[in-house]
Amino acid sequence: MPFQTLKKDTAEELSLQWIMQVKNYKLKLDKNRCVRCQICNLACPKEAIRIEKQIETLGEKTQKAKVDIDLSKCNFCGICDILCPYGAITVTVDGKHLLSVLDKESFPQLIRDIKADAGKFPMDRDKSEDVCPINLIKIQYSTAEGKPVEDPCSLTESEKHALRVKVKVDKEHCPSCGICEAKLPRGAMHVRRILSGKLAIKSENCPEGCTDCLDVCPITGALILSEGDMKVHENEMFCVYCGACKIVCPVDEALDFKRTRVNHTPVRSGAWNKALERLTSPVDMTKELKAKRSLKARESVKKRMHARLKEEQNA
Repeated sequence: MPFQTLKKDTAEELSLQWIMQVKNYKLKLDKNRCVRCQICNLACPKEAIRIEKQIETLGEKTQKAKVDIDLSKCNFCGICDILCPYGAITVTVDGKHLLSVLDKESFPQLIRDIKADAGKFPMDRDKSEDVCPINLIKIQYSTAEGKPVEDPCSLTESEKHALRVKVKVDKEHCPSCGICEAKLPRGAMHVRRILSGKLAIKSENCPEGCTDCLDVCPITGALILSEGDMKVHENEMFCVYCGACKIVCPVDEALDFKRTRVNHTPVRSGAWNKALERLTSPVDMTKELKAKRSLKARESVKKRMHARLKEEQNA
């Protein structure tokens, strides 16, 4: 049992702490990065995380939902940390980012497959960095001698060719929307989705003038307000299936939303299967598990055939 428990809730951060005789457990939620989606709420095995839509103020945009974590239920397992697509939650033990569910291999990690080819980025720094809706791309230019260059557009063509370009992508906080890949020159970015799913807005069921989902969506371009009917429509090309829109939607019949797949490292775990069922539908969870079993079976057959071939060669 903890020697002391602490909880601090400010406009910038929510933090929970267990201070024990030999260890210090801490959970920190960065409210600036948190989009108040459904992921941590659904995945938490202790149902310690609560997310509620806030009361709307007439004439103002809908605010992001309110998030709270029950210190009496949280056991600092780190599952919320692992699964947050925006990297908004950090769980530490004695100040170190150590997660027992990863050490015990009872839970997978999200695969953030994001690659940048610096040679294909345009010379306009602001234009290149601004394509990311949550400001996760930073570009540095320097001469062959290592001298920083602030405005590469002002250089001659020969000077531009001699430039060294360094692209930094904050992968830890990237939800993999793919906007950078779509808007930058071909091949400059490669992004593989973390979450896949389906989103459909039934505009005929949307209340007149309602833009709640658009107001809270963290990815610019995933939801679009049509000038024709003044209704919000989905653009699944950029949707990350976090569920922030579903939390605030006032009409259940107006928004069909579900996750069908999570891109993660291999794992064999009952805890993960339960989390996967909550994050996706039971049908989609079954499909993923069957696909993984099929893959393992093929790998097993390959190994047996390889072993038999070696035996025949050695005979």
